[in-house]
Amino acid sequence: MKIKYLLFALVLCLSLHSCVVLSTKKYQAMVSQRDSLFTRTANLETQVAQLQSDTARLRHELAGLKSDLADQRGAYGTLKGNYDALNTNLNSTNSKVSQLSSDLKKREQRLKEVEDILRKRDEATNALKDKLQKALLGFQQNGLTVAIKNGKVYVSLTDKLLFPSGSIVIDEHGKAALKQLAAVLNKEPDINMAVEGHTDDKRIINLGQIKDNWDLSVLRATSVTRYLTEVEKIDPHRLTATGKGEFQPIDPADNNDARTKNRRIEIVLSPKLDELYNLITK
Repeated sequence: MKIKYLLFALVLCLSLHSCVVLSTKKYQAMVSQRDSLFTRTANLETQVAQLQSDTARLRHELAGLKSDLADQRGAYGTLKGNYDALNTNLNSTNSKVSQLSSDLKKREQRLKEVEDILRKRDEATNALKDKLQKALLGFQQNGLTVAIKNGKVYVSLTDKLLFPSGSIVIDEHGKAALKQLAAVLNKEPDINMAVEGHTDDKRIINLGQIKDNWDLSVLRATSVTRYLTEVEKIDPHRLTATGKGEFQPIDPADNNDARTKNRRIEIVLSPKLDELYNLITK
C-alpha cells in the first residue's frame, strides 16, 4: 500500500508541476499509466507478501533441518559410542577366546600326556600280573590269587598259606611263596608295596601278647614285611605295613567259608606315578 500511495503522489506532483491544461487524450493516457502503475504495484506487493511467506516458511524449514541435524548428530554420537564400546568388547572377547583356545590346547596336551602315562601304567600292571601269576602258579591251589583292581595288582594269600593257626610266624610254605614273589618284585624297582593284614570277625581268645584282631592283622603284616625286607632284601622304602582287622572282608557272610576267605594277607602293588603327579600339579 505504501508503494501505491507514493506512486499516486508522484503522478499528482508531476501533474501540478506541468501547470498546463491537459487534453482529454493526455489525461486518459496518464490515468491509464497510473492504473498500470497501480497494477504493477499490486503485483509487486503480492510478490513481496509471497516472498515474505516463503522466507518465513524457509526459515521454519531451516530451523527444522537444523533440529534434525542436531538430532542426527546426537544419534551418531550415541551410535559411535555404542560402536566403540562394542568394538572394545569384541576385542576383549577375541582376546579371551584366544586365551581360552590356548589354554584348551595346553589342557588337551596334558590330557594326552596323562592318558599316555595311564596307558603305560595299565600295560605295566598287566605285565606285572602276568609275571606274578607265572611265578606263583604253584601256590594258586593253596589260596593265592592275583588280580587287578583300580590300576593296582593285588596278591592275596590266605592265612593258612603263610601262618599256622593263630600265629604270626611265617611257616616254610609261606616263605616259599614270598620268596617267589620277591624274586619278581626285586626286578621291578618302580613298584611300591603295601602289606595289609586282614582277619575274620571272631574274637581272639588266649593268644598271649595278641590282644585282638587289630593286633593280629598288624603283626602278621609286619611279619611279612620283615621277611621281604630282611630275608629277600626288598628295599624297605618301597613297603608299608598296615592292619585292617576284620573291617574289610571279602565275603560278609556269617559262615566258615566266608571267614576263611577273609583271613588273609594282601600285598597291594602300585606302580610309582611320580611322572603323573608332576604332570597333574604343573
